[in-house]
Amino acid sequence: MSNFKLGDQVSVLDDAIDGVITTIQGDKITIETTDGFPMTYFVNQLVKNLNTSDLTGSIKSFNAQKIQEQKEAPLKHKQPVSVRQKGEIPPPEFDLHIEKLVKNHKILSNYQILNLQIETAQRHVEFAIRNRIPKIVFIHGVGEGVLKADLDAMLSRYDQISFQDANYQKYGLGATEVYFKQPK
Repeated sequence: MSNFKLGDQVSVLDDAIDGVITTIQGDKITIETTDGFPMTYFVNQLVKNLNTSDLTGSIKSFNAQKIQEQKEAPLKHKQPVSVRQKGEIPPPEFDLHIEKLVKNHKILSNYQILNLQIETAQRHVEFAIRNRIPKIVFIHGVGEGVLKADLDAMLSRYDQISFQDANYQKYGLGATEVYFKQPK
């Protein structure tokens, strides 16, 4: 059953032809084109044109105040949920930014800063191995990548660990996750 009725203004989908419905016979509809010619089409070849009076009725049915309230309402963003087993504690995170490691870093050279950061990371790795901690996260930041490159070089010297970039949603590109292979 179509939603067309006699007198409806329609357009032909695949042609630039408009007209008014003059007869409806089942799934065939005859229209009189704007040029005055009768043409017959199937129902699925036509689309009903809305009159401006039909549009006015549709516009009046909108509740502008309700739409404005919805626009102004604060959006509720869902935080990504990390999948954790019940009772599982999150891995320890160690921030290697120099301002987190020493109070007055301005007196240190870049070489001293980098050495201090790598030595701190190495102490944490050794501690995790001794205490059978399965995973830790180093937060190194993005920067120029010097600390990350040295950290990767230091971590690759250990046979019993593997490492990769940490969760992007949580840390962005500025963290490395370290996994410790536990002996059986």
